[in-house]
Amino acid sequence: MNYLGNKEILNNYKVGFLCSRKVPANIILKTYDWAVEQRDKDVCIVSGFHSKIEKDVFDILIKGTQPIILVLARGMMKRFDKRLTELLYSGRLLIISPFDEKVKRPTTKTAQNRNELIAKLSDKIYIAHAEKNGSLEKIEIKYFEKVIKN
Repeated sequence: MNYLGNKEILNNYKVGFLCSRKVPANIILKTYDWAVEQRDKDVCIVSGFHSKIEKDVFDILIKGTQPIILVLARGMMKRFDKRLTELLYSGRLLIISPFDEKVKRPTTKTAQNRNELIAKLSDKIYIAHAEKNGSLEKIEIKYFEKVIKN
């Protein structure tokens, strides 16, 4: 396991955020409202922030002050955009990669492993949308006691 950033963030109460890539329109606004609520409550969110909606949620969260955990579906990044750099320096961000540096790109398998790690790390899990018979539905079943119903 590779860590970059503030490992103390792991001591916080954490809510995992997962969402399938394909999201029905009626779920999108509800998810944005949920993200604003979590930001305003200062809740630490754990996610891969990889899909479009996950990136949008990240954009909402960084406007707050709560800590954030980014779990990668690839090896540790070597370069960071300005927003990630600022979050790292402010102590609000922890980046975790369960993969070797040689894993340069996310795959279906590494994304599944990342999502499993997010579920394990989190005290509760918010799944905005899980495709029928998809990998997130399996996580929803496996970790049903942690899942927040929406």
